Amino acid sequence: MSKPTYVIGHRNPDTDSICSAIGYAHLKDALGYEVMAVRAGKINPETKFVLEYFGWDAPPLIHDLHPRVRDVMVEVTTTVRPTDTLRELGQVMKTANAKSVPVAGEDGTLYGIVSVGDLAKRYFDELEIQDLSQAGVTYGAILRALNGTFVTGDLQRRVNGKIRIAAARSHTMLQMIRSGDIVLVGDRDEAQMACMDKGVDCLIITGNAQISIPVLETAEAKGVVMIRAPHDTYTCARLINQSIPVQLVMQTNVITFNPSELMADIKETIIQTKFRSYPVVANGKLVGMISRDRLIVQQKEKVILVDHNEKTQAVEGIEEVQIVEIVDHHRLGGLETSEPIFIRHEPVGSTATIVANMHWHRGVVLPRDIAGLLLAAIISDTFLFKSPTSTPQDRETASKLAAIAELDIETFGMEILKAGSDLSQSTPSDYIHRDLKEFQIGEYRVSISQISVLDPEKVLEGKNEIHTYLEEMRQKEGYDIAALMITDIIKEATHFVFAGQPAGLVTRAFGQPDGNGVIYLPSVMSRKKQIVPPLVNTEREM
Repeated sequence: MSKPTYVIGHRNPDTDSICSAIGYAHLKDALGYEVMAVRAGKINPETKFVLEYFGWDAPPLIHDLHPRVRDVMVEVTTTVRPTDTLRELGQVMKTANAKSVPVAGEDGTLYGIVSVGDLAKRYFDELEIQDLSQAGVTYGAILRALNGTFVTGDLQRRVNGKIRIAAARSHTMLQMIRSGDIVLVGDRDEAQMACMDKGVDCLIITGNAQISIPVLETAEAKGVVMIRAPHDTYTCARLINQSIPVQLVMQTNVITFNPSELMADIKETIIQTKFRSYPVVANGKLVGMISRDRLIVQQKEKVILVDHNEKTQAVEGIEEVQIVEIVDHHRLGGLETSEPIFIRHEPVGSTATIVANMHWHRGVVLPRDIAGLLLAAIISDTFLFKSPTSTPQDRETASKLAAIAELDIETFGMEILKAGSDLSQSTPSDYIHRDLKEFQIGEYRVSISQISVLDPEKVLEGKNEIHTYLEEMRQKEGYDIAALMITDIIKEATHFVFAGQPAGLVTRAFGQPDGNGVIYLPSVMSRKKQIVPPLVNTEREM
């Protein structure tokens, strides 16, 4: 089964990022594509409220997209047990067209691996068939190797003697046979009886010869193992040597990998060791195999980006996957692709506006819950249409979605904004990371976080803690400037708190801070339209 294409928003996802991913995954699924909505960060309180309102679980969390062992391993369909014979191993390899086979117990415990090379070495360094007694071979293993018919005796007994072929005259033959030996003999009752009189452990009747009642009764009385084989004596002699258990020829010093290991971390090991395949083991159990051939032509993960198109905002490892689509409403951020892709990029207030209209354009019905999620995303990203990023298209789309979801936009919108503005259980670390986006502004690496509140003064009571944390985060993460927008939903203004250098970049763009180190920005609510562009323009002029 092929892996689904991930539909994913930016790091530190907001409501638009999460709901647009869910909505776009619904559209692609309806059009017959195998997709999965995922997220690149923690769900914030506002988004949690929206998801719970419509009975949705948060999409699965993807920490990074760096290829891991589990992404390239294949299911184990062929194994052998340590006690299986070389004959059985050969049949498994032939049927599966396998060059190597893992050796595992019935509970999945890995004991080793055996390859065609191990069998070839076994062939050229072949033990004499008389050495089976040293290999711990049972008569049951010999029966399986010969594909014979069990006649009588204890198949669990181990071979103690040597293999003899009763091809000479009886007198000569009996001089060679010792007690405990195994004798290959044809349909010669006299020879069979004479062998048992010498105390042999096993008689192998070759050529599927019939066994007389007196011979059978004698074998039963003496406890002799008797096997009837369908092959001639020469073939039986060759096949018996394949009754050796796999555990005697398998490699036990096996290089294994864990499913969670990064492919980048194991490639050097694979290059140096040059085995055909490697077992993948979790908690001592075999869970997959990595083929060396699959690493040469490694299939990349496929992703669809929604609500962003900048590498600095994308999930870790984005450069190692294949981006197949982008649906966004932000500035172009410089992501490169190896081939042409589908891009839907519109200057509207929310990605959800684009996603909703794509449903209608393609004739895909929006169910109530998906319509509600997209409506919530539009309300959140436009601050209930108070943001300067809001467009008539956002308002028109929201009205259509509200009708489908059977919701009053104003009432529902205030519930959403109230849920997002509740910081009672949050620390500066929590809300600074809640909706943080990175930007490369000229030569400066800048982080800008934003929170929307009904009472900014309450948040500003902790401005010293905010300043301290912004500076600590800036130094730890390597930002030149770290900033927080505290946006007043009611007054439609922003209190801008920042740390870092060059401070002149911020002050030339927005003016000097007050005595508390805060810049008050009336009528400013949009990070992408009212904060980033002035910073970009100022940097160009500096």
